[in-house]
Amino acid sequence: MSDSEDSKPAAQRTDAASRMAWLRAELARHDHAYYVLDAPLIPDADYDALFHELQALEREHPELRTPDSPTQRVGGAPLPEFAAVRHKVPMLSIQTETDTTPAGAQAFDTRVRNKLGLGPGDPPVHYAAELKFDGLAINLRYEHGVLVQAATRGDGETGEDVTQNIRTIRSLPLRLTAPRPPAVLEVRGEVIMKRADFERYNARQRARDLPTLVNPRNGAAGSVRQLDPAIAAQRPLSFYAYGWGEIQDWPEQPDTHHAMLDALAALGLPVAAQRTHGPGAQTLVAFHARIAAERDALPFDIDGVVYKVDSLALQARLGFRNREPVWAVAHKYPAQERKTRVLAIDVQVGRTGKLTPVAKLEPVFVGGVTVTNATLHNEGEVRRKDVRVGDTVIVRRAGDVIPEVVGVVTDARPADAGPPFDLYKRLGGRCPVCGSAIAREEGEADWRCTAGLYCAAQRKEAIRHFASRRAMNIEGLGDKLVEQLVERGLVADIADLYALTVEQLAGLERMGPKSAENLVAELARSRKTTLSRFLFALGIPEVGEATAAALARHFGSLAALRDAIDAYADALAVQGDATKAARARRLQGQALQQVPDVGPEVAERITRFGSEPHNQRVIERLLEAGIRWDDLEVGPASARPLAGKTFVLTGTLPEMSRDQARARIEAAGGKVTGSVSKKTDYVVAGAEPGSKLDKARELGVRVLDEAGLLALLAGA
Repeated sequence: MSDSEDSKPAAQRTDAASRMAWLRAELARHDHAYYVLDAPLIPDADYDALFHELQALEREHPELRTPDSPTQRVGGAPLPEFAAVRHKVPMLSIQTETDTTPAGAQAFDTRVRNKLGLGPGDPPVHYAAELKFDGLAINLRYEHGVLVQAATRGDGETGEDVTQNIRTIRSLPLRLTAPRPPAVLEVRGEVIMKRADFERYNARQRARDLPTLVNPRNGAAGSVRQLDPAIAAQRPLSFYAYGWGEIQDWPEQPDTHHAMLDALAALGLPVAAQRTHGPGAQTLVAFHARIAAERDALPFDIDGVVYKVDSLALQARLGFRNREPVWAVAHKYPAQERKTRVLAIDVQVGRTGKLTPVAKLEPVFVGGVTVTNATLHNEGEVRRKDVRVGDTVIVRRAGDVIPEVVGVVTDARPADAGPPFDLYKRLGGRCPVCGSAIAREEGEADWRCTAGLYCAAQRKEAIRHFASRRAMNIEGLGDKLVEQLVERGLVADIADLYALTVEQLAGLERMGPKSAENLVAELARSRKTTLSRFLFALGIPEVGEATAAALARHFGSLAALRDAIDAYADALAVQGDATKAARARRLQGQALQQVPDVGPEVAERITRFGSEPHNQRVIERLLEAGIRWDDLEVGPASARPLAGKTFVLTGTLPEMSRDQARARIEAAGGKVTGSVSKKTDYVVAGAEPGSKLDKARELGVRVLDEAGLLALLAGA
């Protein structure tokens, strides 16, 4: 053999190693953009192609597979038990300030100043403030930039090795993004489950009649402590860093807490944007109030905020008391779970005909409001939890999620508690609104009224949803008026709304000529909308705001979406050959399934809705009534002009509403968030912009007015 032939295998191996290194780095970059920045750079299909190429190369060259490869996130075989891990630096808890008023922050500042011997005339202490997550504390150990171990807090001295499960969290880097990372860096933070992920997971479980998670906190903790990492990989977990343990050989280590968090973020670690730093108690009071106002809009649960002395030197000087740092405190908010008693179990009919058991409760204050009703989701859920009339139950309310019963205090069950819940028997097999038969499809967890839009409850709910603020935003179309319109036969479906006259409306109870004129004007104004609002307003099963916006961004026009629905309908029509049908769904329905938040189940729901002749007629009548939006034909995410750019809107713009500006930015591939951070590319400021403009100037973020935004959109 010639020399060149001898060297060929080695050359091929070198080429493979180089390609694999590039693929690992590229996939890590896209994971960070998607899971941390929420700004995907390429379509899912392109990501999958890169991932599969790396898998193939690793199969061909197993000796070149590395621990930080994205293919290793699923972990190994199930474990018999968790190994114990001794923490190099103890993971201690912090003191809790239960006074939820501003006095709690002021009391902390007073304690710190007294401990430091500062008088009234001395300068203020500088603090850092951040969120107190409601999840499971974890210590991550990186050696020379590579994740080598993850451990729970345990008793603070010794935790459990949960490395295999933590590696499944896609937002966590398996290798830090730094040319020369610290020799050792232990990162501390919280594993959580975001509300939307929790709801989606539970919805999938209910649809399969499988057990659900009690709440996001328990879901996160239980997932991390799964002995089978394959199960953990199915759970939608996230991680946020807020501290550190052992550090070795990090010359660039900052000397303040807030700068440390910035440094962790620069290494590719997820750090929450909701944090601040500044002088004195007023910084803490303002942060506590701001987060209280934003709490329901956050994508995850928190139970308070945390204050820390910002200077690491002062932290060391203040030290610890009873194994708790003197330099930090947790400032709580009202609890989001409470106990109360079930007075009755009613059944409500939703706009899609779904029958939902609802617990009527003794009033209880939870999550900042008084709750008297809580959803029980479906019959299977009620039976699994064994909720009965008279039971003492745990009720949870978080954010804008409907209050729900998460568990029963069985030890408190009275002797005269009601029997196990049977929905069919409870209703006698009939819809409680229209008396039509109820049915449950094979494989589904939900009972439904079979009457469709004939059922007044479904008509009323469909109209209420269509007119709601996040949908068509028709002011003045309240519950009482909707009931009159349906009961008097003026509106049989949502398209009839646009045929209403002032004369018809003026004759209704609590209406008059002026109110009627205002509503007709509102209806006329609502004809100009956005595609995402229109899709959400239609009430398509399983299509919420996020999915509607994703469909609008992906397809850009109703015509393109209809083409995808037709293709998917053709695939569903294949009979007799299950393998052929599945292949047809994959090939012809791929446009629907490639949309974020749309999997096979949601794609089928969309297709069934869009293929139903009655729904097609209603949509045509809505379009004939003059409903319009700007069709924006878009390509792949990476090809959109504002792809990867993050915007924050503040103040009142001269011409566009916030929703209109958001729609145009998102249509061009940009992302709109609610708070300003170092990751923000542009702040669009109108009249009376508030603190977001100040934050933008502080961070050096570029500020645009409406004209600047329009110029950016036009030039992009």
